[in-house]
Amino acid sequence: MDPIPRNIRARSRRQAMEWGLVLASQGIEPLINHSPEGWELIVDDHDHDRAQAALRQYQIENRGWAWKHPLPAAGVLFHWGSLAWVAAIGAVYYWSAVLFPAVRSAGVMDSARVADGQWWRMFTAVCLHANIPHLAANSSTGFVLLGLAMARFGAGVALLAAFLAGVAGNAADLVLYSQPHQSLGASGMVMGALGLITAQSYAFWRKYRAGVKFLLRIAAAGVLILVLIGFDPDADVVAHVGGFIAGAVFGAALGHAQPQTLQRGAANLLSFAALAALLVATWRLALRGQ
Repeated sequence: MDPIPRNIRARSRRQAMEWGLVLASQGIEPLINHSPEGWELIVDDHDHDRAQAALRQYQIENRGWAWKHPLPAAGVLFHWGSLAWVAAIGAVYYWSAVLFPAVRSAGVMDSARVADGQWWRMFTAVCLHANIPHLAANSSTGFVLLGLAMARFGAGVALLAAFLAGVAGNAADLVLYSQPHQSLGASGMVMGALGLITAQSYAFWRKYRAGVKFLLRIAAAGVLILVLIGFDPDADVVAHVGGFIAGAVFGAALGHAQPQTLQRGAANLLSFAALAALLVATWRLALRGQ
């Protein structure tokens, strides 16, 4: 006597195909059929209970995670424009440490002087470095992290956001250090770039509410990198953490925009112009107040 066929209803063709793969992986060969009542999988009677159990287990294991979701992508994995940033901070180091050493004292982050009204030092200090090893450390790490951020958000947008995150790190120094404090360096900006790429998927989670474990792993990876490269006992940890948090806020906000929108000429030109204006204005104030 031939086995009696049994049917399992599916909501759509996609679900029927998905379930068909699940059953095939368990050695059950279903027939996928489309009837006036909708999509269904037809299995032999003696396989029906096993098929139902396999599908229940599959749904339990994949609860909260859809089969397929579009991910925002820029089409670029790494932006080599970060080399220009490396060259720029190298040129500023030569200008401030070799040609005109007095420039450093004019631009360093000095909490006492900022409290007296020299707010521009929070901006100018991001451009300065104490010595060659300090410059090399920020250049090598920043080259990678800014290259990734620029690929996702656009060169100008990422540079402006990371720079402002570095300024936020200096502002955190001003708030959290009770004693007079001096600092300089682009490490807050570099940590800002790390925050940008760590939080870029937040908008995806807000839209789909799926893959929470996956997104938590991304956040954990970003925090781990922050600890590994930003918690040096001799470094300004407060500025590093402040820059990372500010970068994460910017990354979460910018993640709502499509990468193609951010990388358009207008957005990047405006960002470059805003960054240039900030640098010119703050350094002009710093050099006047020397």
